Amino acid sequence: MEKIYNYIDGNLVAPDSGKYLDNYNPSNGNVYSLIPDSNENDINNAVSAAKEAFKIWSKTTKQYRSDVLMKLADKLEESADDLIIAESLDNGKPESLARAVDIPRASENFRFFATAILHFSSEVHDMDGRALNYTLREPVGVAACISPWNLPLYLLTWKIAPALAAGNTVVAKPSEITPMTAFLLSKICIEAGLPKGVLNIIHGLGSSIGDCLTTHIDTPIVSFTGGTITGQHIAKVTAPMFKKISLELGGKNPNIVFADANFDKAVDMAVKAGFSNQGQICLCGSRLFIEESIYSKFKESLLLKVSKLIVGDPKDNDSNLGAVVSENHMDNILSRIEDAKKIGGRVLIGGNRKYLSGDLAKGYYIEPTVIEGLSYDCSINQEEIFGPVLTIIPFNNEEHLIMMANSTKYGLSASIFTENISKGHRVAAAIKSGVVWINTWLLRDLRIPFGGMKQSGVGREGGFKSLEFFTESKNVCLKI
Repeated sequence: MEKIYNYIDGNLVAPDSGKYLDNYNPSNGNVYSLIPDSNENDINNAVSAAKEAFKIWSKTTKQYRSDVLMKLADKLEESADDLIIAESLDNGKPESLARAVDIPRASENFRFFATAILHFSSEVHDMDGRALNYTLREPVGVAACISPWNLPLYLLTWKIAPALAAGNTVVAKPSEITPMTAFLLSKICIEAGLPKGVLNIIHGLGSSIGDCLTTHIDTPIVSFTGGTITGQHIAKVTAPMFKKISLELGGKNPNIVFADANFDKAVDMAVKAGFSNQGQICLCGSRLFIEESIYSKFKESLLLKVSKLIVGDPKDNDSNLGAVVSENHMDNILSRIEDAKKIGGRVLIGGNRKYLSGDLAKGYYIEPTVIEGLSYDCSINQEEIFGPVLTIIPFNNEEHLIMMANSTKYGLSASIFTENISKGHRVAAAIKSGVVWINTWLLRDLRIPFGGMKQSGVGREGGFKSLEFFTESKNVCLKI
């Protein structure tokens, strides 16, 4: 059985403990590889290597770092087929989704920040000829980058690329649930000739090594994407150390459809926003608000479209949904569906575990589920489920809609569908979310600031915001 290794100081190494964890294939429920059960010694070794490498990497030119990242992007593209298979095998998502989104975006992240660093300018402030102020932006040091399991390579590179471009070195911890593409990235870094210690990747349980990494005295900057509870913990333990932190956390995002929306487009997007990646995207529109005058018609069209979604073998190009990421996560989702029924929710479609045949009989599949009849403030509509579960809620006036949309502790994203552009702008301004789409969903521009309000996170990354986060500003005042 294949063993995954840590990547420290340019080498693939076994964990200090000599112990490994089982890595499951969600599509069939079988163990197919072994993950390092790393400990504090592994973190210390990685941070030490990164700290030493920082002395040289931070002094390299922007052009040099850009060239290195471009070479990494080339190597990722050359390995695309292997990465697609690995991402699907590890995560359970359809290979077609990994081919269309995850793997292309990983190389795009490196290309984007490789070029962005060449255009990252400083500021100059003239004091009427008496003095000149200029602002330097310098790399911070060793960056601790922790990424989640839903978009494993996509979100890992979203952190690594700007950190390295800005001149930092990195110790990354990918999710222990989906480690394979991070391991393949380690091999690609070796092939591409990435200088030793510039990037280090440590695998293992968050409970074992998360605090070791985030509270390490030599990791002054932490970027984390994941659940709100873990984000709260990171904020708590790092606060006394005054580290720079960026937290991209949970979401319970409203998808709003007004009666004057382009009906067919809104239906298509509601299905896409509800069930893409098995509903395991922090930006999924899991609360669908539909104006009352079109509610019945919209519900009918929505259910017809959902009924045609195929839950199947991730290797089959006809599959719209694959497996959810783990047995534990599947059980949690199914439990929340049962909770919805107990408080009066009506399951209109789905609601059950989906059993496939043959070798996939033990896979972690769930039918796409639509629920109505729940109050906007019930636990199902307030807490993140992170699965293929969509609730639908009617509304009859804009003021009440905005109150319901803003009622959760989250504020990550929202979508608004209306052909009245004034209404679209007005509602977008009133929604408390870091990202708002009008007449679309998940249309991403890498230049925009990305992050959430309230308990959806702290800080913004994306574009120059990422480069700002991964640098410290220093003002120099020159008396003339």
